[in-house]
Amino acid sequence: MTDTSIPSQPYSAANEAGFGDYFALLKPRVMTLVVFTAFVGLLAAPTPVHPFVGFCAILFIAIGGGASGALNMWWDADIDAVMKRTRRRPIPAGKVTGADAFGIGIALSAFSVVFLGLATNWVAAGLLAFTIFFYVVIYTMWLKRWTPQNIVIGGAAGAFPPMIGWAAATGGVSIESVLMFCLTFMWTPPHFWALALFMRKDYDNADVPMLTVTHGRRATRIHILAYTVLLAVLALAAGFTSIGGPVYIATAVVLNAMFLRGAVQIWRRDEDMSEADNFRVERKFFKLSLLYLFAHFGAILVEAGFDKFGVWA
Repeated sequence: MTDTSIPSQPYSAANEAGFGDYFALLKPRVMTLVVFTAFVGLLAAPTPVHPFVGFCAILFIAIGGGASGALNMWWDADIDAVMKRTRRRPIPAGKVTGADAFGIGIALSAFSVVFLGLATNWVAAGLLAFTIFFYVVIYTMWLKRWTPQNIVIGGAAGAFPPMIGWAAATGGVSIESVLMFCLTFMWTPPHFWALALFMRKDYDNADVPMLTVTHGRRATRIHILAYTVLLAVLALAAGFTSIGGPVYIATAVVLNAMFLRGAVQIWRRDEDMSEADNFRVERKFFKLSLLYLFAHFGAILVEAGFDKFGVWA
């Protein structure tokens, strides 16, 4: 890590940050996924939760996710400055200092964990604390710059929110919350490797050992197919637990067929084919991956609503 307190563009009063810059530190796009999957975990749990308690739980989980994002940007400011898709983030853009990002991240981390524990239970708070630690220390500080399996192992951080939501309602962990964790965990590698296929230069420039850099695109295509097959098995298995049902199973069958088809297409392609059409298939697969996760968790949410209103009774 270089000195991330010094942004690529010097911080100055003339370049003073606004509210939007500080909010951007929290990675709002990532926070959207955190909030949604945590909300699904909370609603899908068999234990009813008072609406105000549920609101507080989701709020503190979101703040914890944002705290992780701020600490990630603090540590990664050096590589963010050289990657095309991240160089406009607040620190490399000179809007926010690394020290400010660190302070905000630490303060929000402590706040979110303590208040989640007070609002719900300490199992959920402990899971949130571990998630923040895992994302910041295990993934950002260690795995990301050390191993091509960074996104595989590090994907666990993004997979915890539905488990935290479930724990906030029930005070524990179950096979259903583990399967929701696995759904996000196994989705993460093919999602990010598809991005890496057509953004490889970014990772080359930043010297990040993404699989495309260390093992090449051919190996990455094989890995995408292998993980997509495993993901399909887990996604379908979730349909036969209490969080599943007709809507979820239909959604899982259709989307996993589409996802598998896309993974096979990627596997069959070589670099000449990809360069010729500017990675059209890889880009399409990446866009589908965004729909994939939201649709699966949306189906779980629908099933939870049907269950609570006795539709399937």
